[in-house]
Amino acid sequence: MSDEEIKKSDPTIEQGAASDEQIQEVHSVLLREKREPSEGYTPMPLFLLGFVSSMIFIVSIYFIHYRGGLTEGIGEAAMIYDERFDPKLHGGAANVVKEVDPMVAGKKVYTQVCATCHQVTGSGVPGVYPPLAGSDWVSGSEERLINILVHGLAGPVEVAGTTYNGNMPAFGKGSAYNWGDDRISYVLTYIRAEFGGGAAPVTVERVTELREGSSRTTQFSAEELLALP
Repeated sequence: MSDEEIKKSDPTIEQGAASDEQIQEVHSVLLREKREPSEGYTPMPLFLLGFVSSMIFIVSIYFIHYRGGLTEGIGEAAMIYDERFDPKLHGGAANVVKEVDPMVAGKKVYTQVCATCHQVTGSGVPGVYPPLAGSDWVSGSEERLINILVHGLAGPVEVAGTTYNGNMPAFGKGSAYNWGDDRISYVLTYIRAEFGGGAAPVTVERVTELREGSSRTTQFSAEELLALP
């Protein structure tokens, strides 16, 4: 059967064929309806930009009102969690704080920081880190103990009959750790009660008095500390 006979027997074949002019016409219609892709970028729609900006503003306001004391800090340090904040007493206009138990706060600081070297039991590491338990440095002069934590201790020091030659960094304000006076008083109060045979607590006022009354910017040596009253 020839091509002509096939087309006559099935008219749809003839209808399905398209000329070049018809194909070009279809392409021109498509080009008018859809632009050709181009380089560069399409700016963000204004309504979407406004929506995102509004959400950022709303979230910021929400955070300020419901920050839970996050930006109040301990002492003068900002952006530090304040354990004195009691959400049950929060009145909306201002944060209401509760009294801090120095032993609880001091134990928390000691466990998180000091126990790394001096161990949870205060036993230290033989030959490396001196013990706190049973040490005269802990149960004795609070002025020496405060100065050790505020300014640091460098060089050899004898503890419980053993000489240690280490480096105790400074933790006071202006140091790399920049602890507030209250945090220092809490941890020293805990250390003296737990490892110093129930020695008297260290007050925040005493820490502030010694720190502000000293212009020292370097670590103490054991000899200098022993020379203190």
